[in-house]
Amino acid sequence: MSPATEPLLGPKRQRELLNYVRAYGMGSVNELSRVLGVSTSTVRRDLNELQSRGLLERVHGGAAPVSEDVEPIRPLREVAFADEKRRIGHAAAAHVADHSTVLILGGTTTEAMLPFLGSVRGLTVLTNSLMVVNRLSQYSDIDLIVLGGLLRRQEMSLLGHLTIAGLDEFGIDQVFSGAYGVDARMGVTGTNLSETQTDRALASSAAELILLADHSQLAQRGPARLVPISAVDRLITDDGADRDALADLREAGVEVETC
Repeated sequence: MSPATEPLLGPKRQRELLNYVRAYGMGSVNELSRVLGVSTSTVRRDLNELQSRGLLERVHGGAAPVSEDVEPIRPLREVAFADEKRRIGHAAAAHVADHSTVLILGGTTTEAMLPFLGSVRGLTVLTNSLMVVNRLSQYSDIDLIVLGGLLRRQEMSLLGHLTIAGLDEFGIDQVFSGAYGVDARMGVTGTNLSETQTDRALASSAAELILLADHSQLAQRGPARLVPISAVDRLITDDGADRDALADLREAGVEVETC
């Protein structure tokens, strides 16, 4: 969704706002103001009205869908910041060593690194994402291991205690994860509360956690806290990221790489 070129009238603006929150699973007041091309006070009024009608839920700094069952829409996320994600993915793949075992979580940012893994020798990839499996299956030299579990259809990812139980069977060198939001104080946050336990276990399953996030994700925060910022070894983001946010992350001990 691109920023509005002219102000939208009330009913249409509220439909666009609601669609955005449902698509991304979350929307901050500042983010919605930019996307819709209206003031933050207008966004707050719209959010309050939509909440009074039971269509969304107000959370700190923005709004979330009224139900955890409302899934983010992948096609919208795939086209958002596509060039930035490609650069991030290319930079991330450079950290994958020959003959290593890595865990790649699902998500449009982590999936951007997959086309660059074909030249890595002796690579073993674990994942709970069927999207990752599908896209890496073309590389016959990459060994793929799927962590089983309950299928979340919208994301084509697997979660639950079966997913977590499989982690004990492997020695994992690195975890590559995306995030809805990353903040020096709040850490890594997500939007889907039902995935929290699985995501925490996956992110903590190796000695090195590498987080992939475009600049917009450094300016937003989800309701579910996944891991503290101290658990993140490296953040790879694009050069549009806020400098103060990056400085705070570096001060918190995160290796920050921009591309």
